[in-house]
Amino acid sequence: MKGLVYKSTGSWYKVRNEEGFFIDCRLKGKFRIKGLKATNPISVGDIVYYEPEANKETGLILKVENRKNYLIRKSVNLSKQYHILAANIDQAVLVATITQPETLNEFIDRFLVSVTAYDIPAIILVNKLDLYEDKHLEQLADWDNIYQEIGYKVLPISVEKGINMDQVKQLFHNKTTVLSGNSGVGKSSLIKNLIPSEEVAIKEISEIHQQGVHTTTFAEMYDLSDGGHLIDTPGIRGLGIIDIESKELTNYFPEFMKRKEMCKFNNCVHINEPNCAIKTAVEQGEIAFSRYNSYLSMYHNDQEENYR
Repeated sequence: MKGLVYKSTGSWYKVRNEEGFFIDCRLKGKFRIKGLKATNPISVGDIVYYEPEANKETGLILKVENRKNYLIRKSVNLSKQYHILAANIDQAVLVATITQPETLNEFIDRFLVSVTAYDIPAIILVNKLDLYEDKHLEQLADWDNIYQEIGYKVLPISVEKGINMDQVKQLFHNKTTVLSGNSGVGKSSLIKNLIPSEEVAIKEISEIHQQGVHTTTFAEMYDLSDGGHLIDTPGIRGLGIIDIESKELTNYFPEFMKRKEMCKFNNCVHINEPNCAIKTAVEQGEIAFSRYNSYLSMYHNDQEENYR
């Protein structure tokens, strides 16, 4: 029988079959997906084939269909492996906030590199618009200029006040969307707004540290009433670019890709080389300084990992 994985809780998987019924399944024996050093062979969004277990209400997964893409994060315990957050994704949406809590530019850029590397279109939803003062609105304008210029949609919203929520629903219509973001940015509130029938845990931000408390332990898929699926992922600290070599990073910065052939050297990594088109563009304000800083941070972090 064929089904779609809606939730993974370690050794058990919640699968919806073609008749629309859910069944808890586990793997039949041990198997790994060829070529992947992942801690979990199956993830939310996978299409699987299973057989019912004799005299039980559970099933055994026999096979996983090839994925069109997936999104990963670094394994908590195994630095050289990663955990697959979700598979077969149409678009990835990052929920960010400028305050309560603050989402850093580098965090956004790491997310964009991670999804761009797997050809997953990305959208940035900037939540809590109703809380923003003038200085926050200036930051919002900067994000809008930086990210929309390089092809990523930025949409300011307020889940609390319902601002631009109709546009959000249009963006999610008939698509499988993976939803990510730091704790406290309002992911759970957004899901509750989009799918009122679902019971989604919502916790307030810590007033002391202005850091949200993780409310999601495992990734989970929800059905949208007007078509499509929404995949909520756990807090994405360690969102992975671990299988991307530092010399390949340029390929996942669209504004770098447009200019890298103008560099003097073919193997230019845009740090110390002379006549570098990327550094020139940064100096002239054609590439955002924050984006270049993010690139440097990712590049040097990768170099450090390779020498450990």
